[in-house]
Amino acid sequence: MHYWLSTLIGVPVVGAIGVAAVKNELRAKQATLGISLLVLALAVAMAVQFSPNGDKFQFTETYDWVPSFGVHFGLGVDGIALVLILLSVVLVPIVVLASWHEAEGGKRSARTYFALLLVLEAMMIGVFAATDVFLFYVFFEAMLIPMYFMIGSYGGAQRSYAAVKFLLYSLFGGLLMLVAVIALYTIADKGSFMFSDLVGSIQDAGTQKWLFLGFFIAFAIKAPLWPFHTWLPDAAAQAPAGAAVLLVGVLDKVGTYGMLRFCLELFPAAADYFTPLVLVLSVVGIVYGAIVAIGQTDMKRLIAYTSISHFGFITLGVFAITVNGASGATLYMVNHGFSTGALFLIAGFLIHRRGSQYISDYGGVQKVAPILAGTFLVAGLSGLALPGLNSFVSEFMVLIGSYETQPVYAIIATSGVVLAAIYILWMYQRTMNGPTADSVREMKDLNGREKWVLAPLIAVIIALGFFPKPLLDVINPAVKDSISQVQHVQEASKASVAQEGQ
Repeated sequence: MHYWLSTLIGVPVVGAIGVAAVKNELRAKQATLGISLLVLALAVAMAVQFSPNGDKFQFTETYDWVPSFGVHFGLGVDGIALVLILLSVVLVPIVVLASWHEAEGGKRSARTYFALLLVLEAMMIGVFAATDVFLFYVFFEAMLIPMYFMIGSYGGAQRSYAAVKFLLYSLFGGLLMLVAVIALYTIADKGSFMFSDLVGSIQDAGTQKWLFLGFFIAFAIKAPLWPFHTWLPDAAAQAPAGAAVLLVGVLDKVGTYGMLRFCLELFPAAADYFTPLVLVLSVVGIVYGAIVAIGQTDMKRLIAYTSISHFGFITLGVFAITVNGASGATLYMVNHGFSTGALFLIAGFLIHRRGSQYISDYGGVQKVAPILAGTFLVAGLSGLALPGLNSFVSEFMVLIGSYETQPVYAIIATSGVVLAAIYILWMYQRTMNGPTADSVREMKDLNGREKWVLAPLIAVIIALGFFPKPLLDVINPAVKDSISQVQHVQEASKASVAQEGQ
């Protein structure tokens, strides 16, 4: 089939229209689950046919969209985009099942929530599959709309404030990126927005620096990288648990994906120039996010701050400019989606039972809900990168890869590993261990639906901890291609400096 990617985008869009039209809410939920599982099956069928050592972009489709401006509806995936699309399509049916009763108290109907989920899925697939830079920008901005309504209509008490803050930050970053996209198109003078046409088209180092900043700031806000992170704790704390999983697990990855795809490949000289600054922001984010997480009293805000620390690791891996670092960063994006997704969903189950996000309102849950506590422990240990669980491999690769070229930053970053143990284990101890709080004595353990939600996440966390090779085999060739652009510039720069020295 030549239309894999357009089908993966089209199926959830058509499904969303159908779900919105259904009057019966149970039927709407069932239809959403069925459509998301169909998209997952199609994505797996496509992935099986992917050849890691074949063409850089595969399953390509290119259609004229706005011919007068050289805009194409261009789709294609390399190994990096493929694993992130797979992450997205695995998480969506899990979120649908987890949100079965979650959306019933919102300002809008439950079926609207599930229709928004399907629209968001289409946007997430589109943003990773876009090979036209303008099309990427369109998906990059369009993702905001369903997430804005999911937070603003179905979130907590401060949902309106959190949704507007999320939207304004993202729109500001998107505006800078739009200016940079138009400038890139004009200066390159290729008459096309296609990524393959624009790579290598900007030779002037000064121009690269300005364009790099336009893209990078948009991606740093989306990621979010310190100090552009302040919207995330509010949005994640107020969003319903399912929306928080997709917000932190997938949408934020668009930022780090964009750095690896666009900042490094389109502007290699500028990436080399700004690397020291980005590395400083990364290690500050690692330490800051972890320390602030330790002091949180709200469970969901704590998980959000841990993600700021984790995104520091991912950005460190990308800008270490080594294959190990960037491969580790890409694998980290996938692993973080699963481990943080599990943490948000379990926190959501706890909050649904107790009616509170505050850690102090829990205690001794392990005695009354041992399966819930056990899954919380596995997800937490994955978050702190325990050997044998998925995050360990990616965090180890990032540290090894960054130590090759940036040993000082790598050593500072290892403090984040120690701090992670503190914030995760202390949260677990306060909520799950100790005397059973009166408010949780009647708490029920996971029901059948909730076990089905968490089982695939726990299985993936353990499987990728022991056997990450299938993903790395897909990721490595694509990463080598991206990193080689900047390494070539670095080598040329060193050679010219050596000649001047002589």
